[in-house]
Amino acid sequence: MLHVRLAPGPAPRNLSRRWDSSAYLHSWCSVPCPSRLSLSRAYSIKSSSIGSATGLCLGQCCRIKPLSCKCKLGRSSQPPPDSRQHFSASSSASEAVLTAQSDIRKLFVANEKIGVLLLNLGGPETLDDVQPFLFNLFADPDIIRLPRAFRFLQKPLAQFISVARAPKSKEGYASIGGGSPLRQITDAQGEALMEALCGKDIPAKVYVGMRYWHPFTEEAIEQIKKDGITKLVVLPLYPQFSISTSGSSLRLLESIFREDEYLVNMQHTVIPSWYQREGYIKAMTTLIEKELLKFPKPQKVMIFFSAHGVPLAYVEEAGDPYKAEMEECVDLIMEELEKRGMANPCTLAYQSRVGPVEWLKPYTDETIIALGQRGVKSLLAVPISFVSEHIETLEEIDVEYKELALQSGIKHWGRVPALGCEPTFISDLADAVIESLPYVGAMAVSNLEARQVTSITGHAKCLLFVFCM
Repeated sequence: MLHVRLAPGPAPRNLSRRWDSSAYLHSWCSVPCPSRLSLSRAYSIKSSSIGSATGLCLGQCCRIKPLSCKCKLGRSSQPPPDSRQHFSASSSASEAVLTAQSDIRKLFVANEKIGVLLLNLGGPETLDDVQPFLFNLFADPDIIRLPRAFRFLQKPLAQFISVARAPKSKEGYASIGGGSPLRQITDAQGEALMEALCGKDIPAKVYVGMRYWHPFTEEAIEQIKKDGITKLVVLPLYPQFSISTSGSSLRLLESIFREDEYLVNMQHTVIPSWYQREGYIKAMTTLIEKELLKFPKPQKVMIFFSAHGVPLAYVEEAGDPYKAEMEECVDLIMEELEKRGMANPCTLAYQSRVGPVEWLKPYTDETIIALGQRGVKSLLAVPISFVSEHIETLEEIDVEYKELALQSGIKHWGRVPALGCEPTFISDLADAVIESLPYVGAMAVSNLEARQVTSITGHAKCLLFVFCM
């Protein structure tokens, strides 16, 4: 029986300012995982004592009403009433948790070997790597979802697509230096995170596991075992959860853990998404603010959030929360910009679609053309779903979309860099790891139980029940 203790999520928010969609309060499945859970429901956690002598608590699921909104895409000058308190509540909650760091060290660090596993997509490091990388990508059933009766075609189809797409993909990678910089950037983020944790008196080793290229997740897990890690925090480097990114990595992790006795006994927790964290939002806002000031008329610039797309069926049929989380993330960033005196218009679109199926709309390329036709003259692109530079930012946005924008009548173009090792961002990731430590091993300490944290955590298998089954 898998037992999971999950941190309570942030309070529900009203997304009625911009988005025509349903929003969900993301708390997570607790003990035990009974069956597949539908994301048309929202779950929160109730605490129940399992023994006053131990002072430990487990969570129990209770269903609450889903949130919904009906609105037109667009921005008003006034944020919803509850949103004004979001960061103050999150900040006080985060501070409350961090004031207990000494307790956390005593309870969760002493005599333990703590590890942090960073998960990312991976990318080809040379042009010869492109075709096998694409094969690994399209062989993933969370990327190309075939009906059960046709899953025997997964690898042959992946081979066909990867061979067909390799020549064009090689041209793209050649234009950015002959390979993806993702591994080097992720390694640097891991080093920076380890230093930040050390500075917060949390000695931990940080590992990097890529889904589709070296170092593969399996390689990272083997090193974790060799190092004798006893408590592991799994941190996908995707701010927003999607079945096709974090979900795919969690599915792989669950299969690895299930087959290995050492891993079965190793306590772990997962932070599946963290787009709502104050440090992340403020770091993104600071980068946007810096780029806005480079324009001749900063107040006239349209802020263009471009996120990696997913097939529409993932959201509408499989219950992927990606779209709702993305829209809320943009909401939070724009609210933070307003606090800094910037009331620019904004829009959100989705890039990188492939194949004949319908993907999340609006599409980035079509939106750029439409903005030009509307007379927009200054555009600042913000790669909202990426924390590292790679081909989608360096080639697709910087080359293809910039050229399209200039052809569409846009005169001034800018692009916000990915976060990389931005200090506020890295420090906030370290805080997320520290805040998750009480939930490693599926238990919560009673004197931390009431503290609100801004990362939602749980075991890989339980999160798969929530999102990916």
